[in-house]
Amino acid sequence: MTDFDAMALRARLAPLVEQLYPDQADEVLGRLVSLAGEWAPALHSLEHERPDEGTAYLITYGDAFRRPGEAPLHTLASVLREHVRDAVTDVHLLPIYPWTSDDGFGVTDHRRVNPELGTWGDVAELRADNALALDFVANHLSSSSEWFQSWLSRDPRYEGYFLEPDAGFDTSKVVRPRTTPLVHEYRRPDGTIARAWTTFGSDQVDVDPSTPAVLLDLTDILLGYLAHGATTVRLDAIGFLWKQSGTSCIHLPQTHTIIRIWRVLVDALAPGTLLLTETNVPHADNITYFGNGSDEANLVYQFALPPLVLHAFVTGRATALASWARGVGPVGPRATWFNFLASHDGIGIRPTEGLLSDADRALLVERTLARGGRVTMARGPDGSEGVYELNTNYLDALVDPADPDPDASAVTRGLAAHVILLSMVGVPAIYYHAFFGSGQDRAGMETSEMARRINREVLDADRLISELASSARRRGMLEGLRHLLTTRRTLPGFSPFADQSVEQLDERVLVIRRAGGTADQVVAAVNVSSEVVHLPALNGEDVITGTRHDDGLLLEPHGYAWLVAR
Repeated sequence: MTDFDAMALRARLAPLVEQLYPDQADEVLGRLVSLAGEWAPALHSLEHERPDEGTAYLITYGDAFRRPGEAPLHTLASVLREHVRDAVTDVHLLPIYPWTSDDGFGVTDHRRVNPELGTWGDVAELRADNALALDFVANHLSSSSEWFQSWLSRDPRYEGYFLEPDAGFDTSKVVRPRTTPLVHEYRRPDGTIARAWTTFGSDQVDVDPSTPAVLLDLTDILLGYLAHGATTVRLDAIGFLWKQSGTSCIHLPQTHTIIRIWRVLVDALAPGTLLLTETNVPHADNITYFGNGSDEANLVYQFALPPLVLHAFVTGRATALASWARGVGPVGPRATWFNFLASHDGIGIRPTEGLLSDADRALLVERTLARGGRVTMARGPDGSEGVYELNTNYLDALVDPADPDPDASAVTRGLAAHVILLSMVGVPAIYYHAFFGSGQDRAGMETSEMARRINREVLDADRLISELASSARRRGMLEGLRHLLTTRRTLPGFSPFADQSVEQLDERVLVIRRAGGTADQVVAAVNVSSEVVHLPALNGEDVITGTRHDDGLLLEPHGYAWLVAR
């Protein structure tokens, strides 16, 4: 990058800071620019390439794989080096920091690596093979964290760091993803009781960035992640960051302004670094985090994709998926979608609002429960409860409960579903349990009494290696996804910024054309049904299998193809 230009940075930040802190703008602006200057030497040489058709993320915990006597982060690097190799370009590490709850999201110290996982040196080992995405849990901290405990002790350094709503704070419109109390009580060392805002539960206490020192601390953490080599930073639960009486306390203008401030700083100090927003909300709200396409998030999670793909396979019809996908296209030259199916969380249902009927959503709930999963609820502003997410293993959810060979079907349907993922405009992200063909961990869920644990199993690395040789399900998913990913990187039509159009020549098949009108055009076709489908209008070479189709495309049940003209 060019030399740090404090004057130019100040000019870009000034109107944003003024929006947040009109009475303290000059002071806060000066401290932000000074902070940027402090980090500039460590970030001076960083400039990252724009994502392309070869870009693909693997989503994983730092201790996804364990081996006796090894730091889990080292074991992770070893397993990925041996079995994933160059099939993915980026590794997204879910929170690797010390924590007390929610498998890492109740962070006690954002700046340290959990010693039970390893060190920043072990993170650097991962970075030697892949680009690195780090998780930033900006919205909240563990109730055991130094920040919160110091706030409880009335340490002046942390005054205003957490929100203690008074009796006049109107919470009647608040939207949140939990049924637990919005405010919890905590005993201070002097014996008095403090009340603090807790969007996600009693151990995850929300910070209050209306206090400028909070924004400065959060910004320092973010820039520190860049210095540790992060090329992507995921902003967890970012939509809830700013609270204001009488509002929904989600997606507020001030939250968007903070993301814009961070985007200005990242672009100035480490050009090409990607900010990824995680907002599990209806599609219309989700896309607002792109801003104008160049001033907010570089990547936005495509939260509607997982439930709509699942719905297609449950019903054998791609109509709802195709209808939604027709409205999805390129965002801009510096912003695109972050596409995924499985994740460490459940399958969000709120993103289907306006896209699926209540009856359609009921089908997904029925499939989840029939396959041994659970359903998590959320409470609306009016006190009513509704389905928030489906807690299940994605591969298992794709398979009918009466299927005589569920593991074989999990591979067949799982690869077909991932062809949709890999074909959509944006960059693909694959969860480690999907990559390695895992099933659901019902024992872990029941023992922990945490519904999300059904899809968060820690795998014994040596046992996994053995199972890759003996399990057709594990081997089939790993080899199938590696083949798809290595094929995909040879097709410029799958650039994250290439055009997309969607056709439905048959209601059982999703057809996606990428980079239409150019020599790089790729046509993806996926049969979501258990029936054979012939599409006479589609010809070309299927680059997945190398088969030439001159009289139309014949798709077996849950079959798929990437067609190019030769």
